[in-house]
Amino acid sequence: MERIVLVNKKNETIGTEEKMKAHRVGKLHRAFSVLLFNKKGETLIQKRTKSKYHSPGLWTNTCCSHPRPREEVKSAAERRLKEEMGINCKLKEVFNFVYKAKLDSLIEHEFDHVFLGKFDGSPKPSKKEVADWRWVKLKDLKADIKKNPKKYTPWFKIILRKIKSRKK
Repeated sequence: MERIVLVNKKNETIGTEEKMKAHRVGKLHRAFSVLLFNKKGETLIQKRTKSKYHSPGLWTNTCCSHPRPREEVKSAAERRLKEEMGINCKLKEVFNFVYKAKLDSLIEHEFDHVFLGKFDGSPKPSKKEVADWRWVKLKDLKADIKKNPKKYTPWFKIILRKIKSRKK
């Protein structure tokens, strides 16, 4: 039984909860999202496997998950990037945000820490986690999201809007 860290809107730990229960009732919990960029300025995105417990088959950022209780968020992001995409690289937290999204019978209510990193090459993704991956230019990605919003996860769309607004 995997446990996740419950937080308040100030990101202060208020306890832990079994992951699926927290998602069924929509409890605010700590999460992270990773976006990797290559020298061409493209970002690495992945398509979630059909076996994922939520958002199966949708395109999303390079990697995302939850830190374990008593695990530093950055360490969790680096660990999960290796587990999910087979990539070791240094990450830098650039911002965080709170969001809530209804996903079928589950509710994502997360305090999401967003990390960026640099990587050139081909990932070696876990077949259990990742159905597909590709490098894509941000302008092409944003155009496709506008045209096909249902093909992408809700948190990824928020992150891309926030990245755009931060670059202004």
